[in-house]
Amino acid sequence: LVSLFMSDLLVGLVVMPPAMLNQLYGRWVLRGDFCSLWAAFDVMCCSASILNLCVISLDRYLLIICPLKYKLRMTPGRALCLILATWSVAALASFLPI
Repeated sequence: LVSLFMSDLLVGLVVMPPAMLNQLYGRWVLRGDFCSLWAAFDVMCCSASILNLCVISLDRYLLIICPLKYKLRMTPGRALCLILATWSVAALASFLPI
């Protein structure tokens, strides 16, 4: 849940203010090279948010299917690996095309 919070917080703090300026002025008012960086952060944060929701759904599914084996399967190390994989996939999907 903290990872989902962080991705949504980054959307609100990093992605939305330039998007708001873009909507207010009807054009990109910031430096030109910042546009591609902003677009990459937009894709990364939104993808991380969606992937975090998928991982949370998978976690809840595993808890419901096998509640007695859940603690053996979902260790803190595996949870950390899932979070790192989520952010890595989101970062690769956004910054690699640039």
